[in-house]
Amino acid sequence: MHSVVKTLSGEVRGNATSGVTAFLGIPYAAAPFGPLRFREPAPVEPWEGVRDALEHGPTAPAPGYPAPFSDLLPVVRVPGEEILNLNVWTPDPAASGLPVMVWIHGGAFVNGSNSIPVYDGSAFARDGVVLVSVNYRLGAEGFLHLPDAPANRGLLDQVAALRWVRDNIAAFGGDPDAVTVFGESAGGMSVGALLAMPSARGLFRRAILQSGAAHHALSAATASKVAGYLAEEVGVEPTVAGFAGAEPARLVAGQQALSAQSATRPDPGRWGEITLNSMVFEPVVDGEVLPALPIEAIAAGASADVDVLVGSNRDEHRFFLVPTGAADQVTEAAVALVAGAYRLPAGAVDAYRAERPDSPPGLVLADLMGDWFFRIPAVRLAEANGRAHVYEFDWVTPVLDGRLGSCHALEIGFVFDTLAAASDLGGGDPPQELADAMHAAWVAFARTGDPGWPPYAQDRAVRRFGDVVETRTDPRGGLRELWDGIR
Repeated sequence: MHSVVKTLSGEVRGNATSGVTAFLGIPYAAAPFGPLRFREPAPVEPWEGVRDALEHGPTAPAPGYPAPFSDLLPVVRVPGEEILNLNVWTPDPAASGLPVMVWIHGGAFVNGSNSIPVYDGSAFARDGVVLVSVNYRLGAEGFLHLPDAPANRGLLDQVAALRWVRDNIAAFGGDPDAVTVFGESAGGMSVGALLAMPSARGLFRRAILQSGAAHHALSAATASKVAGYLAEEVGVEPTVAGFAGAEPARLVAGQQALSAQSATRPDPGRWGEITLNSMVFEPVVDGEVLPALPIEAIAAGASADVDVLVGSNRDEHRFFLVPTGAADQVTEAAVALVAGAYRLPAGAVDAYRAERPDSPPGLVLADLMGDWFFRIPAVRLAEANGRAHVYEFDWVTPVLDGRLGSCHALEIGFVFDTLAAASDLGGGDPPQELADAMHAAWVAFARTGDPGWPPYAQDRAVRRFGDVVETRTDPRGGLRELWDGIR
């Protein structure tokens, strides 16, 4: 059964099944190629008649994940240039005043799309939420910092999508004044940036940041260096005209080369702040689109009226160290070296080791890196916001004999209540009751701003989602204190 909705650009036809109507691949901005390449997102050309919105739209150029991560993270590629598209799931297009949630996918700012099965929004629509998922420009197309191009084009795409939601979502039953933007990993970091961006103010009421917060962005100086390195790699001038002369696939190949160089030859003189995380493309503090490092802007009052839910997974960084076997190669000396690079105080490694006495060096390193990259930024965001709620996900997947623990990206299937689509990470029989609890908390937050436990400001309350769902006070507070004064 089909349903037709009228947007400001024209009518779209969606597919209605089992009480949920899905509209897929709706363009929210013009195709960012040809004369629009490396430019701000431009308005969609209106269409006549009814446009089918029955299949996922084109996906942004991306390299995909190397093995073994390709076995754990699904990739969906759809050809075409209309990559600035979104999907909408609604319980009833004829309804009104429903809460809206806008999903921004992760993928280290170079991978991912809104068409991955685990992001299916049917369960949210089933529970009375209008769910929107967004594609945006990735890698060089979205984040290459050039002197003659607008900065942070990928973030500007997200703002354009949020404006589309503001202007059109009532036609799908949603309330444009009750929008929650949420994302995971690079998507969570995008939400952190949106909280700090003047152009995003007023476009959402609530924000959820999963395994990504507001600390990670590049300085304009470092981002300009990256542009120069990529120009050398692909043999063009570091200008819009130069890069526009290279096919997207050629730039993707150049991106991969730079990522490999930053990971295997982490020279601070060459890579600056990239040295610690090997993310060659990130949001750029350009002074205009993103005026300041997001955490600094938030601490200064940016988006103080936005309700925030933020958190991380207990074993985030095992995802990056265990599947490759890198964790097995880590020495005690390497752990000490990383702790020093993070500027942790003397005795910090001993404190981490004492937390899990049986952990080999590689898993101690994973705990250190996970706190630096994910947990501590989440805590700092909660402190800066003042009213935020904090969670921690710590259900252990049986994949790889349990050594992945509660790793990066594992919580997504529980949040979306799409466990069947998350089996590569979740194993054969993840607990549905945990998905029920986590999904319900996200829905409650979107409706009311209260996910069901106290704000972090009250005794550092943290909701644990694991074999037991409970609220804890300042979990691993001693380790948290080691990071005081460190950014």
